Amino acid sequence: MLNVLLTTLPIFLLILLGWCFKRSPLLHESGWVALERVTYYVLFPCLLTTTLAEAQFGQFDIGAVAGAIGIAFTLISGLLLLVRAWISFDGPSFTSVFQGCLRMNTYIGLSIASTLYGSEGIAAAALVMAIIVPLVNVACVLVLAWFGTAAGGGIKGVVDACLKNPLILASFLGIALNYLGWGVIPLLTPMAHILGRAALPLGLLAVGAALSFRAAGAAGAIVAVTSAVKLLILPFATFAILQLLKAQGVETSIAVLFTGLPTATSSYILASQYGGDARLMASIISVQTLLSMVCLPLVITYLM
Repeated sequence: MLNVLLTTLPIFLLILLGWCFKRSPLLHESGWVALERVTYYVLFPCLLTTTLAEAQFGQFDIGAVAGAIGIAFTLISGLLLLVRAWISFDGPSFTSVFQGCLRMNTYIGLSIASTLYGSEGIAAAALVMAIIVPLVNVACVLVLAWFGTAAGGGIKGVVDACLKNPLILASFLGIALNYLGWGVIPLLTPMAHILGRAALPLGLLAVGAALSFRAAGAAGAIVAVTSAVKLLILPFATFAILQLLKAQGVETSIAVLFTGLPTATSSYILASQYGGDARLMASIISVQTLLSMVCLPLVITYLM
């Protein structure tokens, strides 16, 4: 446990540093918005594309990982829909709980994967993301379109959201380049590698900048239960299914890691755009990010 804490602590210190920077005169609000947009639309896609384009997929048990993630997410989604039917829960609040139980902060996941397993960890993480990101985006946008106050986007809204998601596009591009044997393109690939290296530190600073201790302090029982499902129950369910499938390897550890990550800050944007409960979403994001500093070392120590 001590080694795990020493390994993950620098990552969380970067997040807290981002929180400190946000409250300093270093950057104005518009500067942080620009930084987050560049990271999300340029740097992070470059990292995913180059990693997937050059990955050796033959070493990974893709079927078992995809199956375990799919089953675990389906079980949690079904349970949430059942709870929604039994409990007096307004639609917008339910969408935020749903996102809080399924979405993950990929900046934190990739940083930990890189720290623990190096380039192999990043490749496995990119593969896991290629499975999770489309699955989660489709599920969350469907729930937001159905239960949110801005409902009405329907299937077209889901398709548009997925086609405009830079992480999905970058994942598909990287897999396509890998399949075609174009993993390394002169000039473009080295440039993308340089851009990709900046994604993780800037992404972690952006995560910290989005933290709100005020929102965390306003959290209630709903946030606590949502956090327990996301940070503990979902990774344990994924681990149990992988054990039943007798899956082994770095990719299985990364699958467990990613299902135990705190909710992504982009969930707040989706909640605002699709009529979800944005205030509840902000509380969930902040509480889960803070709790993950304790929960993720436990997941890494005992489930990976």
